[in-house]
Formats: sequence, structure tokens, C-alpha cells
Amino acid sequence: MIYFFIYLFLEVTISVNIASQIGAFATFSEIVISAILGFGLLANFRYTFFETMQALNNRTISIEEFQKLNAFSVIGALLLILPGFFSDILGILLQFSFFATIFARKILHINNKTEKFKDRRDDEVIDVEIIDDHTTK
Repeated sequence: MIYFFIYLFLEVTISVNIASQIGAFATFSEIVISAILGFGLLANFRYTFFETMQALNNRTISIEEFQKLNAFSVIGALLLILPGFFSDILGILLQFSFFATIFARKILHINNKTEKFKDRRDDEVIDVEIIDDHTTK
């Protein structure tokens, strides 16, 4: 609950300061443009999802990274839809995995596991050597 009040305070303070400097029309334009960008990101999320799914299948990212990349991409798009400058700044930053990782560590207290994806089937492999006893005469 405390994070919501901190967010609300920062949103109002930043929005009032920026809106008073750039004017009403520019503020309105920014709100409309950021909402269109947020809806566009949500509409194209399936392509991003398929790209991260392909990376997961190729074992270039872990399951945790797959979940994090997709979750923060959606959260960032939703923040872009919300009116306000602070939410737009956060929404744009969450589209980049570097900032999403910082956000997860500092705000959500999620530890980043650097262990790469390991195929569980590798533990069940038995290495054998076959020796042919039948010799041809």
C-alpha cells in the first residue's frame, strides 16, 4: 500500500511540473501518443512472446528470464496506457530488460538467478560403450 502512495505522489508531482512547463496541448498530445504506443505494444505482444519462446526453445534464456521479459513487457505497455508522465517513463523503461531487472531486484525484491537453462533430460543419460564380440572369419 505504501508503494501505491509513493507512486501516486510521484505521478502527481512529476505530471504537474512537466505539464506546467510544456502546456495543455502538448500534455494532451503526450497522453494520446503514449496510449497509442501502449496499445500497439499490447497488440504486437504475440510477436514478442513468440521471439522469447523461440529463445527459450533454443536454450539461450532461462525460464525465469522468459517469464520476466514477458511480464515486464506487458506491465510496461499497461503503464504507457495510463495517463501521466511518471507512468510513461516507467512503461518505457520496463520495455528494456536491463531496467526491468533493476526494477525486479529493488522494488519487488526478486533475486536474479544467473544459472542458465539446464535440460533435465541430461541427468538421465547413461553413457555406454558397445563392444562387438562377433568377429568375421
